[in-house]
Amino acid sequence: MTDVIACAPQPRIPVRGGGMFPVRRIYCVGRNFAEHAREMGAPAPASKADRGQPVFFLKPADAIVIDGVVPYPPGTTDLHHEVELVVALGKDAAPGLVDPDGADALIFGYGIGLDLTRRDLQAAAKAKGLPWDTGKAFDHSAPVSELVRASDVGDLASRALSLKVNGETRQRAALSDLIWDVPDILHALSKLYALRAGDLVFMGTPAGVGALQVGDAFVASLDGIVELRGEIHAAHHAV
Repeated sequence: MTDVIACAPQPRIPVRGGGMFPVRRIYCVGRNFAEHAREMGAPAPASKADRGQPVFFLKPADAIVIDGVVPYPPGTTDLHHEVELVVALGKDAAPGLVDPDGADALIFGYGIGLDLTRRDLQAAAKAKGLPWDTGKAFDHSAPVSELVRASDVGDLASRALSLKVNGETRQRAALSDLIWDVPDILHALSKLYALRAGDLVFMGTPAGVGALQVGDAFVASLDGIVELRGEIHAAHHAV
């Protein structure tokens, strides 16, 4: 059947070595590093036995930015960076719960990304007990690097992620410090959603989140694997 309006192309991310990864959904994990939970005024588990359930929210697939050009968003004066491991799923999960022991079979590859946040809007919504979608799910809020195939990455626990802004290190943490690791998160997500090929999971940010201003240059890194370089532009530069 013919579409009655022109449809935007499906968002896609370059893959190292060739090809493009079409994005279906973007799932994000909140409070997945203990020190970040504390800096946001939330309790952090003393041990894995006390960790409870992960916090999830979503961003639209077309929030991705692959060229590093990030226009400063409207409606905020407090744009914050949150550097995160990005997991890309290459297979549909079978119906039912994802077994953590088999979760790696769903993974196509990994990247590094920023969960950009309109912190003032998020804080205002939280204070009123309201949803904080406008603080998280906005245009250009998910800059992401190229994806690297899982077979070329190896063990994640030995890696660290980091973010520099204007040459200064703002965030750095070992992935072994995640409260919920990747198999844990895929298992928990499968309780709520049908996971499909094309889904991205932003795995949560370490401590050190802070403001970004027009003109700031950033470099996000997944140790020895991949980098994301970009800059915050004035809003009128956006197309």
